Amino acid sequence: MSESIWHPDPEQLMSTRVADLMTTVGMPIDPEDVGGSVRRFVRWSQQQPERFWPAVLDDLGVVWSRGYSQVVDLSNGPEWADWFPGGETNIAMNCVDIPAAQMPDDLALVAEDEEGNSRRWNFSEADREIQKLAQLLSQLGIERGDRIACLMPMVGEVVFAMLATMKIGAVFIPIFSGYAPPSVRERLEDSGARLLFTADVGNRRGRRYDLKSQADLAVDGLESLQHLVVLRRGDGGAPMTDGRDLWWQDSIASIEGDSCTEMMAAMDPALMIYTSGTTGKPKGTVHTHAGCMAQMGKEVRYNFDVRPHKDLFWWFSDIGWMMGPWQIIGCWLNRVPFLVFEGAPDFPGPDRVWQMVERYGVTHLGISPTAIRLLMRSGDDPVDRYPMQSLRILGSTGEPWDHDSYRWYSRKVGGGKLPIINISGGTDIVGCFLAPLPVLPIRETSLQSAGLGMDIDVFDEDGHSVRGEVGYLVCKSPAPSMTRSLWRADEKYLETYWSRFPGVWNHGDWALIDDDEQWFLFGRADDTLNIAGRRVGPGEIESALIEHSAVSEAAAIGVPDDLKGTELVCFVVLHQGILEQEDLRQQLVLQVVEALGKVDRPGAIYFVDDLPKTRSAKIVRRLIRAQHIGDDLGDLSSIANPEALDAIRNCR
Repeated sequence: MSESIWHPDPEQLMSTRVADLMTTVGMPIDPEDVGGSVRRFVRWSQQQPERFWPAVLDDLGVVWSRGYSQVVDLSNGPEWADWFPGGETNIAMNCVDIPAAQMPDDLALVAEDEEGNSRRWNFSEADREIQKLAQLLSQLGIERGDRIACLMPMVGEVVFAMLATMKIGAVFIPIFSGYAPPSVRERLEDSGARLLFTADVGNRRGRRYDLKSQADLAVDGLESLQHLVVLRRGDGGAPMTDGRDLWWQDSIASIEGDSCTEMMAAMDPALMIYTSGTTGKPKGTVHTHAGCMAQMGKEVRYNFDVRPHKDLFWWFSDIGWMMGPWQIIGCWLNRVPFLVFEGAPDFPGPDRVWQMVERYGVTHLGISPTAIRLLMRSGDDPVDRYPMQSLRILGSTGEPWDHDSYRWYSRKVGGGKLPIINISGGTDIVGCFLAPLPVLPIRETSLQSAGLGMDIDVFDEDGHSVRGEVGYLVCKSPAPSMTRSLWRADEKYLETYWSRFPGVWNHGDWALIDDDEQWFLFGRADDTLNIAGRRVGPGEIESALIEHSAVSEAAAIGVPDDLKGTELVCFVVLHQGILEQEDLRQQLVLQVVEALGKVDRPGAIYFVDDLPKTRSAKIVRRLIRAQHIGDDLGDLSSIANPEALDAIRNCR
């Protein structure tokens, strides 16, 4: 059993946001039994949704134009839970209208482009941009319930596009700007989007790319798509289609006056995010005004302990990943400014992230384990150049950690003094099932705790709750942010989440709860390998490999084997300067055997320069396996580095 890598300061923990909430609901932290009292509060939050969620919404200051009649209506079953029936509100009212009136001059948003140009908006300025854009949408005939898509780089204007859409009651659909036109078109066609926000150009690793032409290809002939609103970032030479395309800046320049915020039912959709599509047809997850505010606001407030007038939040994300909208809504609902960045973490140099943290005084930094492993390859010098004394909380999500990278993030970035709030959930809940609280010790690579109000457990194959062994991550009660079915696919929704264990949400992750109630994840359950009758998660194998000082990244897959059913094959990326040698290969085989046993001995270990990843930095094992055994790869447009698959092919 590993020791905790971080412990809360006994004096500071009593003044955290979660401690305040515990006092409000009559369950204050017991200084003589901090762990016990916090664990009891977490269990209470899971078991008493009728008391917990109203307390959270009140503490967040969520304003309703019309109050709700009950917390949740389960008369149609947990699959179709109706939260806050009768209530009316709007994300834009709570995240923009109110702070713009109460704190107009406070910093709201910082945006930096790849070239280092920085722009800032206070709440009043942001509100003005959103008001103008909302009026433009209305002038173009956009109405409540219409779908509005966004294919843009991570620039400040994406924030305005999202909140203007929600302000008028339309549904915002963020799309990764790196998707190929067929993938963009698939999402536009499926959703029936009426308008697309885009830009003429984007920047990536020192190169300017033509985004408008990609958008044109995606929308060509789409009857539902009536307008493109194009942000001018280049020389204005992009071809524009008369009657369809409008320049963003020109269209809002003469707009005056205020735009009315539509009052929406609590469970009216505000946000539709498509899954990546790496395992089949993309699914449209549907999220609501009240559900987004409850979940995103809760996590940013209590897990990350944010403070107005004190903090600057930065989650390294694209608007097409759920962490983009999560940061926007979670931060502004809590009146905290945030940073958006168009660019790569290691361009033009490996110190880009640390330089920005230092320059802006970032207090909260969120990043994926894959990005940390990428930055680790450049050694300690780039991070050691910057004290980063402003940082007080680190964040991570996207995939399981290995111990070496986690330690580096903790010690080199956090100075060994900061908690890593390692959260895990998904697009389908626009939030987290697992999220550490900054009032409890955190073990290395752990997710520490169930998310507040999330009634999660680990089930074995037979649906029994288990401890100390790996099983299925499930949620035994509904939560406000769970997707409202899947867009036009009710049967797929029920099959995906509710069919494995009737009445229980099956999230599809492989998890473990230890004897001290600390949580650990081991990847997707559908990635699980069955070797000679023993189930093992690829994350366990990959962690064993990455423990070797020569290894930067690893991916484990199973291939058909006549004797064992499945043979283990591993692909390894070495740290810079490490030579590929047969002796090293044998060391890695032994490392896996010593960690997991002889049954899990790799049949082959291949050295490659990179592993294929999605644009949210997740390693795509399905594609690695398909390439290795010669199966069809399918759509690759969600992959950030498809060239990495070429090396996999050569390893057959």
